[in-house]
Amino acid sequence: MDIFLETVSALNDETRIKLLAFLDAHGALCVCDLQESFGMIQSRLSRHLKILKEAGFLRVDRQGTWAYYSIRSPLDRFRLEALAEIKTLEIALPQLIKSSQTGVCKV
Repeated sequence: MDIFLETVSALNDETRIKLLAFLDAHGALCVCDLQESFGMIQSRLSRHLKILKEAGFLRVDRQGTWAYYSIRSPLDRFRLEALAEIKTLEIALPQLIKSSQTGVCKV
C-alpha cells in the first residue's frame, strides 16, 4: 500500500506531471537541460526528480559529473496507464533547451 500511495502522491503536482510528459516526449535528458528548459533552480528541480524516481517513474544514469533522467523501463501497468493518461492531457510544455550540448551546462 505504501508504494501505491507514494506513486499517487508523486502525481499530485503539476510540475511533476509536466516533467514526466517532457521526458516521455524527449527521452533521456541531463539535469541541466531540464533546468534550462523549465527555468527552475537546481534544488527545486532535484526535489521533483527525486520524488518521481522514488515513485518508480524515473531512472538516472550517471556519466561522470552528468546525471541523465529518463522514464524507467519496463514500467508496471499502473505507471504505464498513468503515463498514458498524462499523454491525453493538454499540457503546455516548455521548449527543449539543450545546455549539455552547448557546453554551458552548470553542474
